Amino acid sequence: MTVRILLCDDHAVVRAGLRALLSSAPDIEVAGEAATGEEAIALTRKLRPDVVLMDLQLGEGMDGVETTRRILAPGEDGPGEDGPGEDRPGGAAPVPHILVLTTYDTDADITRAIEAGATGYLLKAERPEELFTAIHAAAEGRTVLSPPVASRVMSHLRTPRPTLTPRERDILGHLVQGLTNRDIARTLYISEATVKTHLRRIYDKLGVTTRAAAVAAAKERRLVP
Repeated sequence: MTVRILLCDDHAVVRAGLRALLSSAPDIEVAGEAATGEEAIALTRKLRPDVVLMDLQLGEGMDGVETTRRILAPGEDGPGEDGPGEDRPGGAAPVPHILVLTTYDTDADITRAIEAGATGYLLKAERPEELFTAIHAAAEGRTVLSPPVASRVMSHLRTPRPTLTPRERDILGHLVQGLTNRDIARTLYISEATVKTHLRRIYDKLGVTTRAAAVAAAKERRLVP
């Protein structure tokens, strides 16, 4: 079976390289290219690809994760309510599978992409044969992860998220927004001393010692909205 691909990457040179590479595979067809998330959404409707090869960083505008979410979500931007790869009633376009192809492998990037509905997450350092295999697996709806990504996912699952109290989550949320201890105290109608006590407990639970490290950990572990 020939798998029809839509390339989504903001770098023209990268797209040209991927097109040339994929053209060497007899059972993979590049149906189109998109440089932005908006183009990817429009071309997905028009071309009906089996798989969208999605970069995460797309310059200005929506990133690859948001583009993935909109392609897969029902409603105005997405193709429909059915799962990836399924035809919808009335001849509407089937929902494609999204295979992320990126250089970024942080926990936050991986988690966001998977939560948005990506079928696979591949690093650009993979060999061509592995990319071809991953494309066919994604087209069949099978999960595909680069070995380093799979290791990070397993490590993340084995490490329980720190349990924060509702008040600690409130304070951490305000901390992420850049509020000072005084501002947090005024907002929550508590004393600065109480804020400092909560912060010490938050630091202990996150395994950090500074405000900046706490903010980074909160974003990395998605502990606040």
